[in-house]
Amino acid sequence: MPPRIAKFAGLGALGAAAGLLLLPILFALLTRPGQYAGMDAPNRALAWLAVAGVMIALALVHVLLGRQLMALSRGDRDQP
Repeated sequence: MPPRIAKFAGLGALGAAAGLLLLPILFALLTRPGQYAGMDAPNRALAWLAVAGVMIALALVHVLLGRQLMALSRGDRDQP
C-alpha cells in the first residue's frame, strides 16, 4: 500500500474510533428516563452496558488498525 493512502486510511480509522466512542453517549441520552420512557431501569442499564461494550470493542479495533496503518505510512515494519 502506498504510504500516502496508508496515512489517510489510518487517520480515517482513528476518526471512526472517535465516532464509535461517542455513540454510547448518544444512546444513553436517547434512552434516559423521562415522561415517556419505555424501558425500566434494569433493562435500560443492561442496554447501556451492551451497547457501550460493543462500541468500545469496535473502537479499540479501529485504534489498533489505525496505528498499524500509520506505522506503515512512516515505513516502520516492526509494528505488529
